[in-house]
Amino acid sequence: MAKVTMADVAKYAGVSKSTVSQYINKRYEYMGEDTRKKIKSAIEQLGYHPNYIARSLKQKKTSMIGIIVADIVHRFSTEICRSIEDYCFEHDYQAIICNADNNPKKERTYIETLRAKQVDGLIIFPTGQNTDIYAKMIEEDYPVVFMDRDIPEIDAPFILSTNVESSYHAIKLFLENGHRNIAILTQPLTISTRKERIEGYKKALLENSIDICEDNIISSEIENVKNELHHLFQKKNPPTAILAGNDLVFLETLAFLQEKKLRIPEDVSLIVFDNFPFAHLSNPPMTMIAQPAFEMGKKATEILLKQVNKEYFKVEKIIYPCELIVRQSSIKKI
Repeated sequence: MAKVTMADVAKYAGVSKSTVSQYINKRYEYMGEDTRKKIKSAIEQLGYHPNYIARSLKQKKTSMIGIIVADIVHRFSTEICRSIEDYCFEHDYQAIICNADNNPKKERTYIETLRAKQVDGLIIFPTGQNTDIYAKMIEEDYPVVFMDRDIPEIDAPFILSTNVESSYHAIKLFLENGHRNIAILTQPLTISTRKERIEGYKKALLENSIDICEDNIISSEIENVKNELHHLFQKKNPPTAILAGNDLVFLETLAFLQEKKLRIPEDVSLIVFDNFPFAHLSNPPMTMIAQPAFEMGKKATEILLKQVNKEYFKVEKIIYPCELIVRQSSIKKI
């Protein structure tokens, strides 16, 4: 059976080929309702499928964007991807999601591959270790937005959150409840978010004239978190409060405390810095620092599509405030 063409649809509907093209590209401004119905019926009756490759070559646009996520396992990243995809769908774009595993080599490969596939732009949770390729995209005016992680030497749109301030307020909450021996756990300090959360931790302690104990600052791969906690809690004076730097660190911390039969908050108070979906249902309900992931994802996509469509946009770092949601896991007073 011969492939149905746009000309076949035009002939069946009794309209010109250019009118069918306008319909497919959703340019309805000067098209009557009756004409639209005729073309729609012709497409359905003939089983016509538009050639989007040919369309993209003609328009020099694929209506597709790429999302390169550092680690899709994080709830925060998943929520942002969902928000981006929702916004894309509303605006007749499609999103391709790639997971870089915080691996700069994978990230570089995905950037090169997606650009080779002619996606219209990229939203990247950067590893921070491919500055040459980031800079090249900026130099070439290729549409790109960086998400969650700051790279000071790159002049591009960034969507960030208040890591320093949020960590600071979490530690202040512990201090207000009488805690002085407070630990913070993060993954390795390879990206800005983890460094900033430790910066906020130190700032709160120093403002209250509490010496920084380096043993209480753990930056470890996820598989080693429980082992690091084991060493920490073997000390004569283990911490009475912990700030878990993200959801994956939190889960390992929670597993450790349960294995050691340490109660929350009676033995150890706990706060998690991340979007943890069932925090209010845990036992006890968990204090958390929530990031506005859906708003951040929407804003990133808005800015990216403005670049794609050659509209005005401001090159700036947009920083979203986080929310400290206080629940029972952190209210134990010393």
